[in-house]
Amino acid sequence: MVKRILGIFHKEISGLHQAAYLLGFFALCSQILALVRDRILASQFGATSTLDLYYAAFRIPDFIFITVGSMVSVSVLIPFIIERSQKDGDGGKKFISNIFSFFFLFIVATCAVVFFFVPSLCKYLFPGFDPSNLSQVISLTRVLLLSPIFLGLSNIFGTLTQARKRFFLFALSPIFYNLAIIAGIIYLYPKFGLIGLVYGVILGAFFHFAIQIPFVIQHGICPKFEFKYNWSDIKKVLFISVPRTFTLGSDNISMMFLISFASLMTAGSIAVFNFSFNLQSVPLTIIGVSYSLAAFPILIQTYLSGDLKKFTEQMINSARHIIFWSVPIVTLFIVLRAQIVRTILGAGHFNWYNTRLTAAALAIFAASIIFQNLTLLFVRAYYAAGNTKKPLIAKGINALFTVALGYGFMVLYTKSPLFKDIMETALRVKDIPGTIILTLPLGWSIGEFFNMVVLWTLFQKDFKGFSKKVMKTFFQIFTASSVMGFVAYNLLNIFDKVFDLDTMLGIFMQGFLAGLGGIFAGVLVLCLFKNEELKDVWNTLHKKIFKPETSVIGPDAEMQ
Repeated sequence: MVKRILGIFHKEISGLHQAAYLLGFFALCSQILALVRDRILASQFGATSTLDLYYAAFRIPDFIFITVGSMVSVSVLIPFIIERSQKDGDGGKKFISNIFSFFFLFIVATCAVVFFFVPSLCKYLFPGFDPSNLSQVISLTRVLLLSPIFLGLSNIFGTLTQARKRFFLFALSPIFYNLAIIAGIIYLYPKFGLIGLVYGVILGAFFHFAIQIPFVIQHGICPKFEFKYNWSDIKKVLFISVPRTFTLGSDNISMMFLISFASLMTAGSIAVFNFSFNLQSVPLTIIGVSYSLAAFPILIQTYLSGDLKKFTEQMINSARHIIFWSVPIVTLFIVLRAQIVRTILGAGHFNWYNTRLTAAALAIFAASIIFQNLTLLFVRAYYAAGNTKKPLIAKGINALFTVALGYGFMVLYTKSPLFKDIMETALRVKDIPGTIILTLPLGWSIGEFFNMVVLWTLFQKDFKGFSKKVMKTFFQIFTASSVMGFVAYNLLNIFDKVFDLDTMLGIFMQGFLAGLGGIFAGVLVLCLFKNEELKDVWNTLHKKIFKPETSVIGPDAEMQ
């Protein structure tokens, strides 16, 4: 039995669809576990200063992982490994050992240096914390510096497992990561206090990395330490990875500053910010990341072949489907925000005030989901075209703009009673303390909107004919989503009198049935429009799900 289970872990997956469905399934599982993790945290602590300290401690380690650990990402290393393995059987092994040795020493040295500067960094990053809280953040941050080391190593080992088409191991890593964090909340926090939560994170990061060790050892592909570097290879990897790393890191920079501003606000503001951001990240991961990753290899292939017409058509198709899914989800998140937050987080110490404030922040964040999803697609498209400069400049400007907006709205809130009243009235949070935190999601969402507009404009200029066909879909989906939101909102008022809203089941049923009714109305509108994306979804479900005799997840013909 044990051998059979291990055999599943090490099974090679050759089919493109099979790998995609596997990764997609485990990504969904990981997101569910992340929501469970947040629910337990909300129940245990509520939106309090304790969680503010916990979330604040992640900022420096996360920044190190994004800027250093992500330099050895799968998309960067795999082409090098394949190229060298084809030329020379041992070429791939030598290359990965060279990169592994350099990277390991580099990230350990970075974390060691940062360890000594953590007190000064935290003092400037979190000016709103008193000396006692600041001391705790410093201690938590120093322990969390182990996290980017383990996750960075997991990136390298994940490259090796994916190069051998062992996607199961790679897909399991985030599952173990979240399970360990949940275990830390349940078992380590009662014994060790707040540091116990951090121990759970470190344990999760270690499992994220360690689950792949047996495979690489068994197949003789485990990297070896080398002290004589091939600087030519290292320079080539850095040349490709650095622009991508800083493009990805720009959002983390924005987040770091926004959380720094939140430390000046009411206790629990950082927790509210993180809870709402994590909730909006679920559709971002499922839609934006999935579509941009799925389109990436096709975009590379069509661009390299010189067929720019097919390249643009693929982008049009991907953008239309992203809009098809994103706009309705944005609508439902805004209308059903209180039901979503209360169902997922509403337990224990997470009270009704916490729910309303988090729901308001979620509504503002949700408005940017479509912009973030399209931005991911544009960035991938430019990467496929070998252009890393434009995404880097656009995201860099976006980071500065987002920080400036967040700070500007925060100041405006404190100086303009009219602005404060408009925000609180629109989001129905007038009687709740701490509503100043809503200025930060507002800055984020407007920044994401302008970033998307800039990239869309640049792409339309570089690849003619993109906007016209996409805007037709946007008009249809926006109209259908407006009807969907109207119906869902009115159904909420109807079910308000049907279900007991003092129970989680009652709140869930109110939101679920209202959302279901809204979706039904939106689909009817799309049917009247004879929407092409709806037809595509139906054909996919009908042919590939309801007719299992068709080859859904078998090996692709060209790969057999």
